[in-house]
Amino acid sequence: MTTAGKSHPLAIGGLITLTLIWSYSWIAMKQVTHYIGAFDFTALRCSFGALLLFIVLLLRGRGMRPTPFGYTLAIALLQTCGMVGLSQWALVSGGAGKVAILSYTMPFWVVIMAAIFLGERMRRLQYFAIAVAAAGLLLVLQPWQLNFASMQSALLAILSGISWGASAIVAKRMYTRHPNIDLLALTAWQMLYAALVMSLVAWLVPQRAPDWQPVVFWALAYSAVLATALAWSLWLFVLRNLPASIASLSTLAVPVCGVLFSWWLLGEEPGVVEGCGIVLIVVALGIVSLKKRVSQVQSVRKAPPCEN
Repeated sequence: MTTAGKSHPLAIGGLITLTLIWSYSWIAMKQVTHYIGAFDFTALRCSFGALLLFIVLLLRGRGMRPTPFGYTLAIALLQTCGMVGLSQWALVSGGAGKVAILSYTMPFWVVIMAAIFLGERMRRLQYFAIAVAAAGLLLVLQPWQLNFASMQSALLAILSGISWGASAIVAKRMYTRHPNIDLLALTAWQMLYAALVMSLVAWLVPQRAPDWQPVVFWALAYSAVLATALAWSLWLFVLRNLPASIASLSTLAVPVCGVLFSWWLLGEEPGVVEGCGIVLIVVALGIVSLKKRVSQVQSVRKAPPCEN
């Protein structure tokens, strides 16, 4: 039997594939901003993503019973509408690599919000990681050089990370009350709710008229099929077959690969100051990941031995 505590070659391959899929999705999301409004694209992405996830549920023989409405709606608003919608909006005027890095500051906001709302104690290493991340944010943002467009993009990207972090807090409370919830069903239902909300937003907020070029359909197919349905299925497979500490490395690798892809494919070469800020944020992410891994090892050591 495969356990999450042992390495699994297919799971390692799945984690690498997952990282590349989610990293490149930032490039697809950026390229499509020239042809369709951010909210229109997000609404379409969520709609097709939800449809595909429900098909995956049916193929796996899972039930179609809705997950707890209040928690699912909150996650839909914070994670999908908030994180995905705000980051797509940020990409209208911001670079893909920079937006990816700022959105992936999520773990730091989780640490802060967990201390405030869940009463979790912050350790000295976490304070240090947040200080390093704050310095990195300052260097990436370079507020002394920002104009309105770049400031708006940066703030939207940071807000997407904060919203994503808030959804993690909601999810943690939900798992406490509903420990046996089906993660794939949760993802499908929250994606459906997000599609309805984003469709309403897209209808109410004035945007550019869609220019239905092939790149729009390519980006939509990539986002819905690869970055949503396939990626979430891979993520569940990875979580089932690898330790959480290794699976969480995607949080570290995706923004780094996103920056490299945007540099290579879009010519978004970071300057020296911005590059130093990116390095600091990545180091801080590494510290947070290390802290999680150490905590998990200590929990295992303290756990009573199982009786055969």
